[in-house]
Amino acid sequence: MSRISRLPSSLLRVAACTGVAALTLTACGSGSGSGTAGAGSGSVKVGLITKTDTNPFFVKMKEGAEKAAKENGVELSTAAGKFDGDNAGQVTAIENMVAAGVKGILITPSDSKAIVPAIEKAKAKGVLVIALDTPTEPESAVDALFATDNLKAGELIGEYAKAAMKGKPAKIATLDLAPGVSVGVQRHNGFLKGFGIKEGDPSIVCSQDTGGDQAKGQTAMENCLQKSPDINVVYTINEPAALGAYTALKAKGREKDVLIVSVDGGCTGTQAVKDGTIAATSQQYPLKMAAEGVKAVATYAKDGKKASGYTDTGVTLITDKAQDGVTSKDTAYGLENCWG
Repeated sequence: MSRISRLPSSLLRVAACTGVAALTLTACGSGSGSGTAGAGSGSVKVGLITKTDTNPFFVKMKEGAEKAAKENGVELSTAAGKFDGDNAGQVTAIENMVAAGVKGILITPSDSKAIVPAIEKAKAKGVLVIALDTPTEPESAVDALFATDNLKAGELIGEYAKAAMKGKPAKIATLDLAPGVSVGVQRHNGFLKGFGIKEGDPSIVCSQDTGGDQAKGQTAMENCLQKSPDINVVYTINEPAALGAYTALKAKGREKDVLIVSVDGGCTGTQAVKDGTIAATSQQYPLKMAAEGVKAVATYAKDGKKASGYTDTGVTLITDKAQDGVTSKDTAYGLENCWG
């Protein structure tokens, strides 16, 4: 999953240059936070906090928020964890944004449970909090959720993999995210449902966590191949992990006889589907998540109307090797709409 306004690596620097009592994210230089639109003392402030600022998914999410901020005349500040799972960094970002006077915070929680107390404190201060992509636990901890149906995303690639195997015995490796992260759990469970198996099924010969990272995906695949050299289906949490898995398979000469499926539908990942590296991916739309989130905060600032509930931002199966009974679109569509 390139930021014009970063907080995590420079949170202390932001606080130092703006003062403890009145944090102003537009007052500092590069890297400490800056508005993208509507700069000025009276402008509505919106905060975006992502899991990392390196995953292309979150880079595109920020681009969507920047564009929406300009269109809605609000000021955007952004922050990100140093790594996927950096709850402490996200907590600090929430605290600093509340101190800066944001009207709303958009967040992709790294830890769906641990982030809840910080969110509750922000809401108690009158801040609208919207989760993007990843729900909190409980989901009701935020005012609203704009996200992919991650269970469906997993189910689509599970159905595809089942159909593509055409009755051949499957030896499945699952390259997952991390324990307890709702997005990873939902995609994993969706894949199993789509494939028609349950957790613990003997066809699952290896499961490894990757953190959604390409290098870790490669290492995980190497470990799985050592354990079970005859793996022929690989489920991956996202496309960086899928590309890492492909590298490991290619090193063993197995890349042409193993089916890799994934989730994200980013431009690089969709190109990998076109090139045959990944068989199919479930495409999601982070630009839409962010844009809808910014718009919701602008509306709240204008008339006090709060967004609520869950908004499904859509998911589409992308492949150039369509399977009977599985609805999909080709990579021409995918490349036209990647990250849309």
